[in-house]
Amino acid sequence: MPDYKLVIEGGRELRGETYVSGGKNTSLAVIPATLLAEHPCQLDNLPDIEDVRALVQILRHLGAGVEWRPDQKQMQVDPAKLRTNTVPFRLSQKMRASYYLMGALLGRYGYARVGYPGGCNLGSRPIDQHLKGFRALGAQIREENGMVVLEGKLRGAKINFDMVTVGGTINVMLAACRAEGDTVLTNCAREPHIVDTANFLNRIGARIRGAGTDTIRIRGMSKLNGGGYTVIPDQIETGTLMIAAAATRGDVTLHGCIPTHMEALTAKLLEMGVLVTSRDDIITVQLRQGHRAIRLSTQEYPGFPTDLQQPMSALLTRALGTSEVIENIFDSRFKHLDEMRKMGAKSVINGRVAYIEGVPELHGAPVTAPDLRGGAALVIAGLMARGITEIYNSETIARGYEHLENKLNALGGSIRREPVASDVYGYANSL
Repeated sequence: MPDYKLVIEGGRELRGETYVSGGKNTSLAVIPATLLAEHPCQLDNLPDIEDVRALVQILRHLGAGVEWRPDQKQMQVDPAKLRTNTVPFRLSQKMRASYYLMGALLGRYGYARVGYPGGCNLGSRPIDQHLKGFRALGAQIREENGMVVLEGKLRGAKINFDMVTVGGTINVMLAACRAEGDTVLTNCAREPHIVDTANFLNRIGARIRGAGTDTIRIRGMSKLNGGGYTVIPDQIETGTLMIAAAATRGDVTLHGCIPTHMEALTAKLLEMGVLVTSRDDIITVQLRQGHRAIRLSTQEYPGFPTDLQQPMSALLTRALGTSEVIENIFDSRFKHLDEMRKMGAKSVINGRVAYIEGVPELHGAPVTAPDLRGGAALVIAGLMARGITEIYNSETIARGYEHLENKLNALGGSIRREPVASDVYGYANSL
């Protein structure tokens, strides 16, 4: 994808209705999970995002037959003719979730060779709990020139995660689906996309109970069949659009979402003075006056999601009073606040705690997206600001949001893409 910047003309209220795309986090687990099947799988409601494109490239490299129709949000994967169990470093570095190929290939073939994962730089993000689970199932693991090599005949085991880990829970669940015997995972993460991944696996013949609780029980199967599955709506896109509506003092209705997944965010928005109503698969967000400062602490689900901390902190830059934001999941997730200071925001960071003093107004400025969700936060800040905001490194936003600027423009925003010289990184050429 050529480099481009997002140019935002701020100060416009978002109004109208839109639909939420399929879940990024579910898609990035379910697509690798198709490799565990013996027959073709069809996935529906997949988002058209860069991380899905990266997975398509990886699966085709492995030899799987992949037919992807982004316009129909549908993908068919035929895993029958894999020609290699190696995911090279140049491909694994394109995304964090490439580590799910470890669990899928190990579970299906008893051997996997996968480069270390890439993705956003959010501080220390080890995969030690993934590897601990694989070892408990019987895998031998070694490192070869930046590649993780896993091999062995897998047998069910009792595995307790030392810490709650979303990726580790899914990855070990993938491998255990085809291990011999029963596996019990304890201290599991409970996020909605873990439940959705388990539901997909059960649809193709796995036997998994307890997903969504802290204990998951898996009976290993000698083979899994193919089948069809529809991915749940994206929890984080839903939240980002809710926050954008509140930030612009708008009136937005979201269709095709799951309100129960949004309860932690909804509670905080209500605390701020935002009007949030929901029914069935619809959420409406309205704000006609100012909003209040709050205290926010990220937690594992069902607590406040770390992936919404950055968009939410953009909203807090104009709240009345000083907000306290505590980031308990990642140790490097406040870089976006440095960029927002260029727009007139006021914040002080002390380790994992940020204090954000609300200001009457933000002003447009050239800024750089530090990562996926930080980029979304800058989009929200740009929508709030007076004047023109230019967001560089904005390609990272497309990793996890399906045509975000198009959705916001349809609601009344003013966002356009402009090319950036290929030999310039960041926004040096604009200064």
